Amino acid sequence: MFKHISEEITCVMERDPAARSRLEVALLYQGFHAVILHRAAHWLWQRKWRLLARLLSQLGRFLTGIEIHPGAVIGRKFFIDHGMGVVIGETAEIGDNVTLYHDVTLGGVAPSIDSDKQRGVKRHPTLQDNVIIASGAQIIGPITVGKCARVGANSVVLKDVPEGTTVVGIPARAVNGSRPATPDARFAAYGVGNHDLPDPVFKVMDGLLDKVQSLSMRVEELENERRVATDSPIRLPSSKKPAAPHSDKTKPEQ
Repeated sequence: MFKHISEEITCVMERDPAARSRLEVALLYQGFHAVILHRAAHWLWQRKWRLLARLLSQLGRFLTGIEIHPGAVIGRKFFIDHGMGVVIGETAEIGDNVTLYHDVTLGGVAPSIDSDKQRGVKRHPTLQDNVIIASGAQIIGPITVGKCARVGANSVVLKDVPEGTTVVGIPARAVNGSRPATPDARFAAYGVGNHDLPDPVFKVMDGLLDKVQSLSMRVEELENERRVATDSPIRLPSSKKPAAPHSDKTKPEQ
């Protein structure tokens, strides 16, 4: 149960430059405390000691401000930075080397009615290996966030996220032009690097402005064509009847 404590401390040292020593992490990092308490609670949960597991989980929530249901399955080197307000639901599954920041929710969307039929049913997200979820993000429902994916701050994710994709916004959408992340890529705090990510709203506005300019040019062309047609002389067809053909024959005498 506790055989990976050393690597849990190591992963904090690797991802948080504010961590000065391993002792500091062990004593003062609530994210580390929450993970250790969860592993103990999950061990009890697997052995059907459900009430005791929930009590230990509640203790962890009281001490750290991080709520992790003892039924959640969490892999190795799981790092919760800052941590306050994190909520991880019962059927959530988290892979290895995953990082969460504060106020992240891994929640379900099943209706509150008829809860008996929902017990044991997958209701919460799955985060695969090397995922980074930035602060305030809400990952909702039994969806999958693929390996090495990134979720920007305050995003609301309602659909699967492909591997190596960065998503932002409400609802979250893939960032066009972002480079797919890989396990060997440098750790990006809060799920994004120092490069500027394109703003989806700005992109839409820019497209609308281009469309307006194109329509304005077309209207101007039509106005010019109408003006040319108006200034040109208009020739109406003649109403005068054509003259009768001339005949050399004279009328016979009466």
